Amino acid sequence: MSLYDKASIALIPSGTKASKLYSVLPANGNGDFTHSRGSTATRINKDGLIESVANNVPRLDYPLTSGVVGDCPHLLLEPQRTNSILYSNGFDDSSWSKGTGGTASAPTVTANQGTSPDGSNNAYKIVFDLGGGTSSSDRSRLTQAVTGSSSTSYAFSFYAKAFSSTDVGKIVNFSVDNVSNENANFTLTSEFQRFTFIGTSTGTTINQHIQLRGNLSTSDSVSMLLFGYQMEESSYVTSYIPTTNSAITRSADACNGSGTSADINSEQGVFFAEIAALSDADLIHRRITLSDASTSNVIRIAYDTGSQRITVVVFNGGSNQCVFQATSSNSAITDVLDFNKVALSFKENEFKCFINGTQFSSTDTSGNTFSANTLTELAFDNGGGGNVFLGKCKQLIVFNEAFTDAELTTLTT
Repeated sequence: MSLYDKASIALIPSGTKASKLYSVLPANGNGDFTHSRGSTATRINKDGLIESVANNVPRLDYPLTSGVVGDCPHLLLEPQRTNSILYSNGFDDSSWSKGTGGTASAPTVTANQGTSPDGSNNAYKIVFDLGGGTSSSDRSRLTQAVTGSSSTSYAFSFYAKAFSSTDVGKIVNFSVDNVSNENANFTLTSEFQRFTFIGTSTGTTINQHIQLRGNLSTSDSVSMLLFGYQMEESSYVTSYIPTTNSAITRSADACNGSGTSADINSEQGVFFAEIAALSDADLIHRRITLSDASTSNVIRIAYDTGSQRITVVVFNGGSNQCVFQATSSNSAITDVLDFNKVALSFKENEFKCFINGTQFSSTDTSGNTFSANTLTELAFDNGGGGNVFLGKCKQLIVFNEAFTDAELTTLTT
C-alpha cells in the first residue's frame, strides 16, 4: 500500500475553475480550496507559453527549464504587483524613445517579427547600431522613463533572444539611471530568455535603457527580438503583467478554506508540503497551516523573516509545543527557492520533522497536541487570514496518523 493511500486531504494541483482549487482527496469536495484574486494574471501553461487566466482562477504554473516544459505544474501564489511600464509590448510607441550617442544612430523597431513567449507573432525586432564607433559613448538605445520613489527596490525584466544565428553570443547592455548597481550586460542566445535586474532607486526619475555600447560589441549592428518588459516595485521579479497605455496591477492570490474537523485528526498525524519560495529577499512570514481558523491552535510550515529558513511549529492554546527551524547554515536545506519536501509527524510527546529524506534535529519528546475536533481548516495563511503563503506548491497532504521514521523518509525523498 502506498503512503498516499493513508491521506485524508491531498492537494496535488491539477484541477481548477473560478474561485476553486480542487484537491484529489477527499472525494466529497471537503478538501477543495477557495481561491481569490481580483484581477487577471499570467502563468506558464503546459505548452510552455505565457497565458492569461481570468479573475479568481488559480494558476497552475509549469516549470520551464532551458526551453523544456516540466511534466507537473505547481500552484503559484503571488503578492500584488504593478507593472509601471507603458506599453510593455509596444516598443514602437512614443513612450519608448529611440536614443543615439556618439557615432551611433537610433535603433530601428519593427513589430510582429517573431513568435514571442506567449506563442503569438508579436515579438519586436530591435536593431541597434554603432555607426562604426568603439567607445562607450557610441550607443544606440531604447528608453522609457518612469517616475518612481527614492530608496525603493525595483525589479526589471524582459524577454529577449538573438534575431538570427549571426547575433547569437552578442552582448547588449541594460542600465537604469538613479538606481544602484545601475547596469548589467546580457548575452543573446537562440532562445528567449527572461533577463532580470534588481536595484534600489537613488532618485525619482528612473530612465531604463536597453542599448548597444561600442565597447561591448565587436559588431556595428546587433538584431534582437524583444517581448514583455516589466518594472515592478519589488525585491524580486514576478510573473509577467501585460500593459497597454497605463500601469496595470495584478491582485494578490489567496487560497484557503480546505478541510473540516472530520478530515483532520487533531490528536496525531502528519502534515506534509512540497514547496518553493518566490524569493529569499522579501523576508516576511509566509505560512501554510492546519488550524481552528485562528492563530491560537495551529500547526504551520512556513518561510519567515530569517534568510534561507523553513520553520515548522505546533502552537496549542497560544503556547509553542515544538519548533523546528531548518536553514541552509545547518544543512537541512540548500535553497528555499528550490522545491523542498517538509513533513511534521505529531502526536502527544512525539514531534518529528523530516526534510528531503532526512530527519531534521532530534525527536521532540515533550509537548501536547490538540483535543479531538480542534483543527478544522487547511489554508495558505496563518490560520487567521494573515501572513498568506507566497510561493509555489507541488503537494500539500494531511495524514491522520503519525508515521514511522521509515515512512517519513519515504514521503520526503
